[in-house]
Amino acid sequence: MTQDAYVIGLDIGTTSTIAALVRLPFEVTATASRPVALSSPKTGWAEEDPHEWWDNSCAVLAEIMAALPAGAELKGICVTGMLPAVVLLDGEGRVLRPSIQQSDGRCGAEVRQLASETDEATFIRRTGNGINQQLVAAKLRWIETHEPQVFSRIATVMGAYDYINWRLSGHRGVERNWALEAGFIDLADHCIAPDLVALAHLPPGAVPPAHAAHEVIGSVTAEAAAATGLPAGLPVFGGAADHIASALAVGLTAPGDVLLKFGGAGDIIVITPEATGDPRMFLDYHLVPGLYAPNGCMAATGSALNWLARVLVPAPGGKKPHKTLDAEAAAIPAGSDGVICLPYFLGEKTPIHDPLARGTFTGLSLGHTSGHLWRALLESVAYGFRHHLEVLAEMGQRPGRIFASDGGSASRIWMQIAAEVTGRPVQVLARDYGSAAGAAWVAFVASGQLGWEEITARVELGETFTPDPANIAVYDKGYADFRALYETLKPFFHRG
Repeated sequence: MTQDAYVIGLDIGTTSTIAALVRLPFEVTATASRPVALSSPKTGWAEEDPHEWWDNSCAVLAEIMAALPAGAELKGICVTGMLPAVVLLDGEGRVLRPSIQQSDGRCGAEVRQLASETDEATFIRRTGNGINQQLVAAKLRWIETHEPQVFSRIATVMGAYDYINWRLSGHRGVERNWALEAGFIDLADHCIAPDLVALAHLPPGAVPPAHAAHEVIGSVTAEAAAATGLPAGLPVFGGAADHIASALAVGLTAPGDVLLKFGGAGDIIVITPEATGDPRMFLDYHLVPGLYAPNGCMAATGSALNWLARVLVPAPGGKKPHKTLDAEAAAIPAGSDGVICLPYFLGEKTPIHDPLARGTFTGLSLGHTSGHLWRALLESVAYGFRHHLEVLAEMGQRPGRIFASDGGSASRIWMQIAAEVTGRPVQVLARDYGSAAGAAWVAFVASGQLGWEEITARVELGETFTPDPANIAVYDKGYADFRALYETLKPFFHRG
């Protein structure tokens, strides 16, 4: 281990691009961020511009490189990001269209088509994942049908952080968790299977080879160095799915440990020593070799809060601050005086896999305020996490310790609600730098500065939120109403 060795973690997130400069023993010495625009041009769509990710990356990397001390030893960069976003390149490396994001719900017909052609039980045994809108094959079939002029020009399919890795190093590859959640990896040999890629109606070469997060996939090119301020030749490591990077950032390596990730989307992750597939959930590799991470993802959590903050504007063109709305929500009793929210503003992924579901507020009267709406949305996300915990228990994965991370974990009212809805203590990080910190841990291991077993001991945990017994019964009823409301409205969502 080299004292004062530095690495960079770069997070290509749904709502922002964040870079962190980190040195051993583990100190974040500089951060920089830029916002990302999420576009929803049609109901259920979620798209972003890969060029914006690269422009943001250049800006934030240049900013933190200015903070690198003279003579410091920079060991490498690891990029993390949401998955499985779909980026399409032509033969010249040009981006063919905006990315289709992981929360996009446009491909319901294609999912049904895949389900009619494929035995789901066999598919789950092979890939660890069910047949749902997460599959990249379904998204590509949608493009084949609706944008044939784009589909015919596809030369490379990759994810968000794979695209940034390519821009940095010139290496065309995919990190293996992108390929696993995409539905392309066979767990029998952990390789991309040509017959699984063929479900997307693509030739095998369109999906580049998969690599592990801690592999060296290349080095920063002279062109990328000029654009970012990084030194040419700097090692570029394989990259990581943002939710799995967040799990590593909180030291989540013990079987049964659970992470609630409060980002633009809401993730829940449990650590297991075996690959456990279930059609209601997703399966990923843990970044620590030999472990797995069954997980779920709610399509719109932080992004739904951002939307509501814009709707509850204090002035034309303004946005009501989250902290102000948190304070209003804290003055409202548990249960939001009968207001219930379904947070399905982009349809929903796990565990209901319903792209036609929609966001709703019910129980409103003229006496309710913006604080009621805000609290009801906070509670609905916590209800969604509770639903996932029940599914994980049914899979035989009973939770141990529960941790929370990412931007939403800074909200004290939200963390208290999460503890009370789940009925379990929830602990946050002392200083949460999100997925970028997890990527930095990978870079330290990949560069030989640390072993995987050293990470947990170095993570600094913060406050633990414990349930108030007085609110448990209120939230038990609220959760039952939340579950019943979706089942009641489901026929309305699916009316055609």
